[in-house]
Amino acid sequence: MHLAYPAVLAALLFCVGLYGVLARRNSVLVLMSVELMLNAVNLNLVAFDVWLRDTLHAGQALTLFTITIAAAEIGLGLAIVLMVFRTQGTADIDRLRELADRPADQALPADADPAPAPDLAADPDTASLTGSARGKADPA
Repeated sequence: MHLAYPAVLAALLFCVGLYGVLARRNSVLVLMSVELMLNAVNLNLVAFDVWLRDTLHAGQALTLFTITIAAAEIGLGLAIVLMVFRTQGTADIDRLRELADRPADQALPADADPAPAPDLAADPDTASLTGSARGKADPA
């Protein structure tokens, strides 16, 4: 087996994933790009395992571990993205500056209420994300 074909394909997949991580602003697309990069690594692991004719199949075993870690990463990542979307109203990475720690002199008082969650029903672009799409009665 020629090692060049899977290596070139893995390099292309990794480059597409790297471009997606660096150029995209939507956090779900960034997670998908990270998955592309992990799949490129998996392809390299299996290709080198076959090329080296490893009797222990260490490359395939490492690929199984990588797939498991990728599944956990995407599960946690999507959970974080959903919680951020619920509180901030956007999944745009550039708009999430409010998540950074505030300096001590700008901190909110202990008895102050945090900013209310944005009203998603007021925006017609997010009408599919309101309560009526989840099976709840629309108050309007």
